[in-house]
Amino acid sequence: MTDTDALYAVSPLDGRYSSRTAPLSPYASEAALMRARVRVEVEYLVALADLEATPLELDLEEREHLRGLYKHFAEEDARLIKKLETEGHGEFEATNHDVKAVEYFVRHELPADSDASAWIHFGLTSEDVNNLAHRLLVRDAVDEVLLPELYEVRDALAEMAREHQDLPMLARTHGQPATPTTFGKEMAVYASRLARATGRIRRATDDLRGKLGGASGTYAAHHAAYPEVDWPAFAEEFVTGLGLEFEPLTTQVNPCDDLATLFDAFRGANDVLLDLDLDIWLYVSDRYLGQEAVEGETGSSTMPHKVNPIDFENSEGNLSKANSDLTFLADYVTTSRLQRDLSDSTVKRNIGAAFAHCLIGYTKAAAGLEKVVPTERVMREDLESTPEIIGEAVQTILRREGQADAYERVKAVTRGKDVTIEDFREMFDDLEVDEDVREELHALTPTDYVGVASDLVDDLE
Repeated sequence: MTDTDALYAVSPLDGRYSSRTAPLSPYASEAALMRARVRVEVEYLVALADLEATPLELDLEEREHLRGLYKHFAEEDARLIKKLETEGHGEFEATNHDVKAVEYFVRHELPADSDASAWIHFGLTSEDVNNLAHRLLVRDAVDEVLLPELYEVRDALAEMAREHQDLPMLARTHGQPATPTTFGKEMAVYASRLARATGRIRRATDDLRGKLGGASGTYAAHHAAYPEVDWPAFAEEFVTGLGLEFEPLTTQVNPCDDLATLFDAFRGANDVLLDLDLDIWLYVSDRYLGQEAVEGETGSSTMPHKVNPIDFENSEGNLSKANSDLTFLADYVTTSRLQRDLSDSTVKRNIGAAFAHCLIGYTKAAAGLEKVVPTERVMREDLESTPEIIGEAVQTILRREGQADAYERVKAVTRGKDVTIEDFREMFDDLEVDEDVREELHALTPTDYVGVASDLVDDLE
């Protein structure tokens, strides 16, 4: 697509963000779906030739030629298939059917005298081809594009966690000052969550399932032609040979519970990153994080000084859109009226768009993480200006010493009040405790009250 074409694109995925979504084109475009369909048709034809019951024979040269149709699939091939569908070509009239156009394309590429022509799409319904083609594309899009980007974000978070595992930071619960933490530990939380989320995606991708059961999932046409063949066993071998799990019980439609599980898994990963985007935005707002300015970049059309957290805002917007699309897809693709209706066909064409919004969200989050730098001075100043946060430690130590009213005593000194560290020290001096306990209390400081936060980062794998 040229720059001019991008300016007139209906969707920003193919316009403004086309350079960012380009890695998905080999798996989410119309041409990609055509290529995947050709692959299924060709490999099915080869499998029939290997079946002892059929008279079909394909020598090595014929097999290499056929497999070359999808291995070397080019733009002119995609255009020919589209022409077969919409206009017709040569002896073939317009099909007005995308899968039939692929069948005619394979036939067109065979020698005129080939006996294989009659066996293309033998006993199949379009959904046999489509369900496999879609899953092959989805699997490769996840493996080659989406998961690597998620791993990059996870690794960046883990690196930040280890680099700053000792950096104390004021924690906030309900937006209010709470027990201190370390910046590294907080990033480790996200790295750990994202690791689990990518694991769910990995498992869901490995469980993508295909069917090859014919018009109503009964292998009726296959059985009518060759009743002696164990067609379910043939189908299982064929589907697993494509690297997919086998779905034995279906209507004409593969139930798509596997796709719904995968979409839900992506939503889980996106939710982790949405939470991260919001937190990083707030840390930038509080000046806990600074941002490296990009030379020549404009932060505001009117305020020259601004360096906005636009990467995280862009990530947030795209991941929210992705989750909306993924929720819709997961809900929709698992339903079909009786044994088949066609409404899911157009819906599945939007899987690529949902993945594209995911991809933009992931790359923007990664770009944002590269720019942020913790501002240790601000973090420490904030801690030192909120000494009331050691109140938890004080009342807990006093409880250990048997003082049942410890919580209430600390509450009376701190809740809703401007407290200084001197207020605490006066309180400590008035306590009836052993001198070593008094010294223990006097040693408490907001910057040191971080528990084992630093050690927890070491648990990251």
